[in-house]
Amino acid sequence: MNYKRHFEITVINDISQLEYIDITIFDCVISPCCPIDVSKYPSTKFIFGPQFSVFPDEKQLKLIDQPNCVYNLLSDWIIKAWTEQYSVQHGLFFIKMPFGVDTIRFNQTKIIEQRDKVFIYHKRRKPEDLNCVVQLLKKYNIHYEMFDYENRYDENYYLNYLQESKYGIWVDAHESQGFALQEALSCNVPLLVWNVTSMNQEYRSRYSDIPATTIPYWDERCGEFFYNANDLEDKFQLFVSKLDQYKPRDFIVETLSIEKCEDKLVEVIYNINV
Repeated sequence: MNYKRHFEITVINDISQLEYIDITIFDCVISPCCPIDVSKYPSTKFIFGPQFSVFPDEKQLKLIDQPNCVYNLLSDWIIKAWTEQYSVQHGLFFIKMPFGVDTIRFNQTKIIEQRDKVFIYHKRRKPEDLNCVVQLLKKYNIHYEMFDYENRYDENYYLNYLQESKYGIWVDAHESQGFALQEALSCNVPLLVWNVTSMNQEYRSRYSDIPATTIPYWDERCGEFFYNANDLEDKFQLFVSKLDQYKPRDFIVETLSIEKCEDKLVEVIYNINV
């Protein structure tokens, strides 16, 4: 279905301001962080989330448990965690509606044959996992740049480095969407991802053994992934042998561009019943 692309957006900074606004003139109210007592607005469509809480907060969910509301959990594995691991019982409909990647800014400037840099991206994984990757690159005398989420980095430098990179190796914990990873893919940089199976693989976390993933949005065009240290070297050799075959930017443009995510937003709004 083709949806209109024109948006008019009104932004308020506090939900108490809703009392002074005729919200019936809007197609939808979107509240990423705060619950609203939707019983006051039965004829208005609402999209909530994804930033209420990591795990379900029943007190918040009861306020928005109405047919005219949906809650955005960004990806499939989080919906499964909320509904299966935490047995959320209500009529609220969960959706996966990712944020759009800026494919204009995060774009390829050189074909892969003209790029010569390599990087490691590290976020909240055990030091020994990161060390396995470091030692592998040292074994093959491969120079690399390290981008560490906890140590922060300049986004412009990251973008410039992506545009000079022939590939990256991703050592990350669970991700609800994985924006930095998707920005790399948008620059047409193939990735080798050390994927996770559980939230408890996040370094120094106290999460239970809840099934999770590093790459909730992915297909074979993006690169390769693996789960165990013993598979690292074989998967790495396969990965570098196929660098010219991957098309990660095509995947992002087709599934996660701003335009595609706008279409998803309008579709969600259209399908909420009031």
